[in-house]
Amino acid sequence: MNYSEYIADPYRQCAIVAHRGLWKEAPENNLLSIRRAIKAGYNIIEIDVRRTADREFVLLHDITLDRMTGVDRKPEELTLRELISLPLRNRDGGPNNLFTEEKLPSLRGVFELTRNKIYIHLDIKHRHVIPEVLAYAQKMSIEKQVDFWADLKTVDDLAWINANITIHDVPFIARTHLENEDWREQTKLALELKPLICEASFQSISQVNSIKQHFHDARITLWVNTG
Repeated sequence: MNYSEYIADPYRQCAIVAHRGLWKEAPENNLLSIRRAIKAGYNIIEIDVRRTADREFVLLHDITLDRMTGVDRKPEELTLRELISLPLRNRDGGPNNLFTEEKLPSLRGVFELTRNKIYIHLDIKHRHVIPEVLAYAQKMSIEKQVDFWADLKTVDDLAWINANITIHDVPFIARTHLENEDWREQTKLALELKPLICEASFQSISQVNSIKQHFHDARITLWVNTG
């Protein structure tokens, strides 16, 4: 599987992303919800990645484990072994969802499950951890199957991305915020960097219309965030 070729294919159909897996009847960010997304034919899964106390990686969206496990601790405070022993609440967690037999998954487990089956969008929750996760994806020879994102708002962001990210040759999504006053400057930065994808949040659709031809000419796939 090659994510870059998939995104660049002008004849592909609209990609459908399973956000945190298919978690209607399974815990979010879990092997079961991912397995069900694969079986249902989704093109991409989005997962949230955090680092552990022993510098391994697990799937978790929130700052703390409380919503999904009932444990009021940060994943960065516990080891991988401790974290993957924690049972998960069903669906999106919280006190109204019962605990299941599913456990908090490691990123390794996800990579092993998904290899050559589905594309993976990595939402890595701390920017300084991104290079470590990309190196890990390369170590597991799955870097062509994943993408990730980071904000591209300032010249400092551009410098950090060039120094820490582009060297890994992993498909990158630059997040641009057209709803901000400096949206024109952010657009220029994206056109300078030329990432595979630029995800743009916006205030007015006219902003998107004003940049889309420039992005097309630069061969940057433009995704718009309507959330």
